[in-house]
Amino acid sequence: MKTPDQQSEKRLEELRQQAALGRVDANGVRPQGSPMPETPSYYGLPIVKPPVWTWEVPLYFFVGGAAGASSVIAFAAQLTGASPSLIRDARWIAAIGAAASAPLLILDLGRPARFLNMLRVFKPQSAMSVGAWTLTVFGATSGIAALAWERARPARTVRARCPRSQGIGDAAAFAAALAWERGRPARTVRARCPRSQGLGDAAAFVAALTGLLMSTYTGVLLGATAIPAWAAHAKTLPIHFGASGLGSATALLTLRGHDDQALNVLALAAAAFETYTGIEIESDRTIDSEPLRHGVTGTTTRIGGFFSGPLPLVLRLLGIRSKRARRAAAASSLLGSLLTRVAWVEAGKASAADPRPLLRPPQKNL
Repeated sequence: MKTPDQQSEKRLEELRQQAALGRVDANGVRPQGSPMPETPSYYGLPIVKPPVWTWEVPLYFFVGGAAGASSVIAFAAQLTGASPSLIRDARWIAAIGAAASAPLLILDLGRPARFLNMLRVFKPQSAMSVGAWTLTVFGATSGIAALAWERARPARTVRARCPRSQGIGDAAAFAAALAWERGRPARTVRARCPRSQGLGDAAAFVAALTGLLMSTYTGVLLGATAIPAWAAHAKTLPIHFGASGLGSATALLTLRGHDDQALNVLALAAAAFETYTGIEIESDRTIDSEPLRHGVTGTTTRIGGFFSGPLPLVLRLLGIRSKRARRAAAASSLLGSLLTRVAWVEAGKASAADPRPLLRPPQKNL
């Protein structure tokens, strides 16, 4: 046994002073035969609790993101006077996606009562509380918007008045009757319900606002945790998930047969941002981002990024004059968006199991 001397006593006093300040810079000693593990963790246990999410959560992220972006596209298309079929399909994609999102979230929670309990209070500072209320409002308004659009469609077919027989007031009615009697050809017009149309437009506006949150709040939810791989990209994740949802929404509409130029521009923008996000992840060489670059999760991240970024970007550029290339880009975007959500969830699990980022000494703010 070593006999204490003046140097060792001085060092012991330094350690006591550092301990009083809450931080000791010296490395610890592992006694032989002690139960302390050799790995830097808390007795072999993970320091932070890893997520226990299963397949329902990444699928919920994917479906909810596509539905939310579709509602925004539907409202923007209506404002700009786009094709009615585009507005109709975008509204229905949003409504169907919202209807599928709630069961997926309830499956993850285990019981419907848990989802209802989340609605008992509203906490603006909680991404989970905001998400539950966003899903509720979005589901209701997107459904109303889609049904109101169908309600505003014709319930019956009427005859349009012949322009040469039209007048003002009673004269117009009399001229129309004469036109009917003379057997002149008349075109079929659609009778709309103004009340349903006004309700649908109001619901579409609310659905677009909540849809924007729907497609981005899941990124905020991941970034607000203590898991290093998610927390390190807290600023990028909401925009990343929003762009991925936009790419999925435009892909679904493209596969529905819509070839609007504005739709192709949106898809190009989404693919370009996904490409930029992939480059940013690859250039991040910190320990926090290792699960996004190494192992199975790193491979999944790269595959998802390739199918949602560079590949659809090139196909969209080539598909300016090729409908087949645009459809291939749409299929690639859908696959990449889904794989991206899976990759981020699995990377979070791998990051939580790695104690190294959590045991780094605190860095002083410069």
